[in-house]
Amino acid sequence: MIATWFPTATDLAATGAAQERLHELAATATRNRFGRSVFVRAVVEVSNFCRENCHYCGMRRDNRSLARFRARHDELAELLVNHRPPSITDVNIQSGEDPVAAREVVLPLVRTLRQETDLGVSVCLGTLDARLTRELQEAGATCYIIKFELADPQLYDELEAPGTLAERTAHIRSLVATGWHVSSGFIAGLPGQTVESALQNFRLAADLPLSGCSVSPFVPGDETPLSAARPAALDPTLNCMAALRLMRPDWTIPAVSALNLAGPDGGYRRGLATGANLVTINLTPTQCVTTTCSTGATVSS
Repeated sequence: MIATWFPTATDLAATGAAQERLHELAATATRNRFGRSVFVRAVVEVSNFCRENCHYCGMRRDNRSLARFRARHDELAELLVNHRPPSITDVNIQSGEDPVAAREVVLPLVRTLRQETDLGVSVCLGTLDARLTRELQEAGATCYIIKFELADPQLYDELEAPGTLAERTAHIRSLVATGWHVSSGFIAGLPGQTVESALQNFRLAADLPLSGCSVSPFVPGDETPLSAARPAALDPTLNCMAALRLMRPDWTIPAVSALNLAGPDGGYRRGLATGANLVTINLTPTQCVTTTCSTGATVSS
């Protein structure tokens, strides 16, 4: 499907009656495509080790104060196979960019889920090498979630987002070319983001061969270079979600958990009324978090 509608700066900044109209149009487009059904996805976090150093992320490798963990396969498998909520239709296995966890925890977990459940399986693991992504696909994962983060190449480099923007988008295209359904996304309200760079996010999203796209509000993390920056406002983030829905009525668009941080009075709920058609439940059990590696352990492949 080709996008036939694109937002303007006025759309992204809409308030009052104009914002209400934008959001209602998005909600109507969602109902017309998906009815009133909402997908429910379980999320399990297998590792917060990361070899990247993104300025906006608390998992960045230079954060020496973060207690690092890798979860264990057996406990996650027991939970997802035997104790998951009945509303769950698929599971997303995510981590920092940690090839060790991808190989030693995620790969066997995907095999277990494929053998013992009928759940859809997606992974969110960053940029991995072609052999490992192929093994994950052969094990039974079908959707790869990899955000392009932001579409402004200069700001992308300044914030030390993964690799370069060209490399990131090339990896997304490569995943699609090898049979993955790919969902991506970007961050709204990043420090240094202009109106033009915000609009670039939509142009890039429309150009990529995606099955879905998310918008996450910028929330400053502790022990990051942006810890003192102002967080993104909820309303412009919701306007971005509405714009995505109008641009691509067929996409899966999640109401991300960070919406509640940007709008604790009901950001998640408002996201569902603004074009989202997927919610997530974090099922990572506390007892799965183990300190099997020190905070200085390597995560290179």
